[in-house]
Amino acid sequence: MRLEKIEATGSRERVKLCFDDEISLRIPVTVVADLGLSAGMTVTEEELDHIRECAGQASAKLRAVRIIAASGVSERELRRRLVQKGESPDHADRAVEWLSDLNLLDDREAARQIVERGAAKGYGRARIRQMLYEKGIGRDLWDEALSNLPEPDGAIDCYLSAHLSREPDQKELKKITDALLRRGHCWEDIRAGLRRHRLSIEEE
Repeated sequence: MRLEKIEATGSRERVKLCFDDEISLRIPVTVVADLGLSAGMTVTEEELDHIRECAGQASAKLRAVRIIAASGVSERELRRRLVQKGESPDHADRAVEWLSDLNLLDDREAARQIVERGAAKGYGRARIRQMLYEKGIGRDLWDEALSNLPEPDGAIDCYLSAHLSREPDQKELKKITDALLRRGHCWEDIRAGLRRHRLSIEEE
């Protein structure tokens, strides 16, 4: 088959290959240079399969770089998100391996960032542990990352100050303490926060 033309697309990262038998492929622009593709060249079925394979690998790498540039992710989370975005499991694995070889994937740093983000949102230890689990961080890194978590007093006091009315009744206090529990704070820390606000809740 003949490669009729190489068209620009709406993305600066990708171009469109148009063949004479109405086949078209959107591929990363880097593949064009890597394989020496040009309009007018003849392409065999085997060469077309090779173009597809190279395009798949390059696409997964581009997407992987965008993901890690946006936020720290674990190897497991990156692999999951690549497949979720449409990359094949094999290409996802190769992209993760490629970034690991370049020392651009660091589960320890990802864990640190997750704890930092959770603390900034006022979450407690239990909620942040859940975040680490959901992001695929190995349990062997949890304790080290959580050692940088600030004491919960500030987050609890801030939440209470923002949500308490001037004269809260027991129903309101129950609602607020339940919310703090959902945010990952333990009951003892919440009760200490209520005491600092000269409040108490009736325990069932």
